[in-house]
Amino acid sequence: MTGGLIALAAALVAASALGLVLRRRAGRFRAARVSPVPDGPAPGADLLTEADLGGPLGQQATLVQFSTAFCAPCRPTRQILTQVAGMVDGVTHIEVDAAARLDLVRRLRISSTPTVLVLGPDGAIAKRAVGLPRKADVIAALGAVIRPVSPGVGGQ
Repeated sequence: MTGGLIALAAALVAASALGLVLRRRAGRFRAARVSPVPDGPAPGADLLTEADLGGPLGQQATLVQFSTAFCAPCRPTRQILTQVAGMVDGVTHIEVDAAARLDLVRRLRISSTPTVLVLGPDGAIAKRAVGLPRKADVIAALGAVIRPVSPGVGGQ
């Protein structure tokens, strides 16, 4: 009986620790590491085009959200990304239905929704987050992609 209680307590501690680690990592942006699927196209696997996304790329950056119909955190993610895209000039937000684009999901190894990709102006994947991101984290991830405009450059 005592051995069973010790095993139960150990399982609860391990599950709680794992839950805390996963919760802490959710929505955090990391540098993108897209490794192509075996038997898939190796060149350009981390480069997305307007044809891939079904919409135009932003002049400075594109926020791509993979979501599904029954994803609870996808709606607030959509709101955050739409707000950020509206705040920053040259940034667009494109939402991709993961169920309808399984080819792209496999190619990019999307394993859960929402998954957010930050693309540079050329469509190269710069950052990736899984889960509901914070607005500040989205803005910071864009800062790594967008080139600041220097005053006095290109004008006189």
